[in-house]
Amino acid sequence: MQERGRIVAIDGNALWVETIQQSTCGSCSAQKGCGQGLLNKLGDGKRNHIRVLLGDAPASSYKLGEQVEFSVSDNVLLKSAAIVYLLPLLAMLAGMGLAQQWSSSQGLAAIGALLGFVVGFLLVRLHSVLSSDDPELQPRVAPKRSTAGADPVQVA
Repeated sequence: MQERGRIVAIDGNALWVETIQQSTCGSCSAQKGCGQGLLNKLGDGKRNHIRVLLGDAPASSYKLGEQVEFSVSDNVLLKSAAIVYLLPLLAMLAGMGLAQQWSSSQGLAAIGALLGFVVGFLLVRLHSVLSSDDPELQPRVAPKRSTAGADPVQVA
């Protein structure tokens, strides 16, 4: 996944890049029943600051205010989505199952499901905190496109 943003700070081996959320939900046929669509409506125009690793390029080759492209690996996105969506769901089902084992009460099963969901949410948060400094999970600056040596195009 590629994204563009403006450099707002340079921090050793990383850049702080400001992005603006863009919504494509206006053209989607499922916009009324989609939670992402609702979140995009609430957050349109919101500016986000993302820490982006430099990779091989030196920090001196970037300037404040410059536009840069950065990317996140597709594998990282898939794994993150699985953790964020599946972990609370599986914890909720486990909580409901455990509560059902102790008692046949539907009310207790619902409370167990709620507690399981909360535990799953807390596990997602814990994973987020523990992996926040993992370089494999961080976005990286895309290499600058060099125009040196390129022949100009002549239009007749």
